[in-house]
Amino acid sequence: MTEREAPSVDGLVIGILGGTGDQGRGLAFRFARAGHPVIIGSRSQERARTVAGLLGHHVQGMANRDAAREADVVIAAVPYEGHSDLLASLAPELAGKIVVDCVNPLGFDDRGAYPLPVPEGSAAEQAAALLPGSRVIAAFHHVSAVLLLDPEVESMDLDVLVLGDDRAATELVQVLAARIPGVRGVYAGRLRNCGQIEALTANLVSINRRYKAHAGLRITDI
Repeated sequence: MTEREAPSVDGLVIGILGGTGDQGRGLAFRFARAGHPVIIGSRSQERARTVAGLLGHHVQGMANRDAAREADVVIAAVPYEGHSDLLASLAPELAGKIVVDCVNPLGFDDRGAYPLPVPEGSAAEQAAALLPGSRVIAAFHHVSAVLLLDPEVESMDLDVLVLGDDRAATELVQVLAARIPGVRGVYAGRLRNCGQIEALTANLVSINRRYKAHAGLRITDI
C-alpha cells in the first residue's frame, strides 16, 4: 500500500460468524477494544448475547443471519465442518460485502495436526465459490486465540497474511488487521494461493505444542 492512500476503516461494523468460539471471541475482543462496533453471530442468539455481554459495550450478539445482514465486514470463524453449509445459507445477506475467511481445515490424530483436503483448493476458495456476490478475502489464519483473549497482552508480535483477488478489499483488510496493536497486514497473493496458508497452521500447532508457545509469523525485509 505504499503508492496508494490506505483506506479508512473508522466506524466499520464487524460481524463475526462463529463468534462464540475462541478465535471469534478473540477477534471480537480486539476489534471492540480498537473502538469498532462488533456483532457476534452464532446459531444460538441467546448464546451470542451471553458472550457479547462478557466482552463489553461495543459488542452485540445476534443469530448468524442477523449478524451477516447488519455488519459492514463479516469474518467467518466457524469450524470447517460447518463452513460450507453456513456460508451457502447466508449468501443473500453477504452479497456485496467483504467476507474475511479465517477457517483452517485441519484434522487431528495421535500424531498431531494435519491439513484436510478441500475440493476447491482451500476454505477461502470454497467460500468464494459459495458467495459469488461477495468479495472474499483470506486472513487471520495464524493468530493465537489465547493471546487475542488475554487482556494482559497489549501488543502482538505478528503479521497477518491477507490474500484475495480484489485489491481494494485486501487493502482494507490489511488496515483492519493493523487495528490490533503490534499486528501488520501483509498482502500474500491471490486467493488461489490460500491452500498452503491454511495448511501452514498445522505446522504452527506442532511448533506451539513442542515449545509450549503461541507462535505466529513475521515477514522480513518489508
